[in-house]
Amino acid sequence: MAVKDSATKKAAAKSDKNKPHRKRAKPAASSYEFCLMAPEVSEVYLAGDFNNWESSQHKMRKFKSGLHKKSLKLKPGRYEYRFVVDGSWWTDPANEHRCANAYGEDNSVIEIS
Repeated sequence: MAVKDSATKKAAAKSDKNKPHRKRAKPAASSYEFCLMAPEVSEVYLAGDFNNWESSQHKMRKFKSGLHKKSLKLKPGRYEYRFVVDGSWWTDPANEHRCANAYGEDNSVIEIS
């Protein structure tokens, strides 16, 4: 077993400080706007795997036209989501990309690149 003296340890530590450290680039988050045209409903929430399917975390803003909108910053990846419309779960009627869920219904799917 080799034992380094204190001068050798200091020199090694000093040389490590001079080496460039590479930081891993984090994927940039992109803003994605979710929309639902539903003038007859009172409130809409957005739930998905990006918020652990929390049905009351992301309330969507309702405009006079009846359009509900919510923008989220999402990292690149695949996400499943649904709307919670006046307490009922809806698949996004404007998004044809879907997958089956454990409840025998469909989740909407988006891909952020």
